[in-house]
Amino acid sequence: MKKGIQNTKNAIIWLGAAHLTCDIYSGFLNPIMPFIASKLGFSLAIATVIISISHICSSIMQPIFGFFADNMLKRFFIFWGVILASIFIPLTPTAPNISILLLFMILGSLGGSFFHPQAMGFINYFSKNDCAVNMGTFMSLGSLGFAFGPLFAALITQILGLEMISFTSIPGILLAITMFFCVPKLSKISPKPVHKQFFKSFKDIFSSRQMNYLMMISMMKSLITNSSCILLPFLWKSLGYTPFYIGFALFLFVFAGAIGSLISPKVEKYFGSKPVIYFSMFATFPMMFLFAATYKYHPIFSLIVFFVIGFTTMLAQPIVVVWAQKTMPQYKSIVSGVINGFCWGIVALCLSVLGTVAQKFGIMNVLVFLSLIPALAAYFVKYLKEE
Repeated sequence: MKKGIQNTKNAIIWLGAAHLTCDIYSGFLNPIMPFIASKLGFSLAIATVIISISHICSSIMQPIFGFFADNMLKRFFIFWGVILASIFIPLTPTAPNISILLLFMILGSLGGSFFHPQAMGFINYFSKNDCAVNMGTFMSLGSLGFAFGPLFAALITQILGLEMISFTSIPGILLAITMFFCVPKLSKISPKPVHKQFFKSFKDIFSSRQMNYLMMISMMKSLITNSSCILLPFLWKSLGYTPFYIGFALFLFVFAGAIGSLISPKVEKYFGSKPVIYFSMFATFPMMFLFAATYKYHPIFSLIVFFVIGFTTMLAQPIVVVWAQKTMPQYKSIVSGVINGFCWGIVALCLSVLGTVAQKFGIMNVLVFLSLIPALAAYFVKYLKEE
């Protein structure tokens, strides 16, 4: 009995380590993309299309993989997710042309889409009464990885060179092999899953008005996060900033979002769910306007503002996820994939034309305009029904 408990604890630890590692690789691309673009000779417009395709592959397929993960007891998705992410994302700087670059990015991004839904399901399976604590720790490790990814990639690029990033595949491959021995099969601790109907599951989710409002709110979060992380590295590079500066700026932004997600339950308990969501959606616009007014002549102050934007943007995201799970508790894994994956992938699809628009109207003008959209969309928060 004690051995079984110890095995499940070890499984949770290794899954958390895998989440940290997988999201570190996911954070590599944004800060180094301007330098890959310079190396291969393509424009901001093409770069944003490539990054958008990467985000689509890592996000929009998550609910589908979540459905299949819910209906099987094998560990296929968590192992191949880590392996794909650790091999192909570090290979992107070595790509000799755009076609190979796109292939590496798609395969690496699919690794993240494989890993996340099944890993979250495994945390639930292996946890007992402390599921909330384990899930919170698991999510925090992922946010931490996504925050440090840009910093590591930028640091390696500046000190050792762009192509040396390929050697970072080694830790991820070793971790995946270790997980094969340390994460037990679910068939040893869980009964066979009750199979859900594929089309009925998604029809139920997408026909729910409450879910539609929650998906809209999640898309607004993604709109700010993705557009900032895609466009601002090109802006900073044009101003002559180093790869490390760009990576550090993105680290601050994502790390602030992780802090916002971590303290979100306490803020919600004090102020209530709707006020936190209203604030998160309204406040981004004036802060983005302030960032636009200060980034040229007051770079340190603008970084502080950028940090606050990251914090504010992600403050409401855990509330939205939990609200969605309470709305449709029979589809917890799929709903998590919809809110954290599908919604972000849809926004990434829309942002595929972002580079062309930014080249014509200016990066900061586009970001300020985009930050106005969540403020206007906050009107629909009033239609959410309290549980």
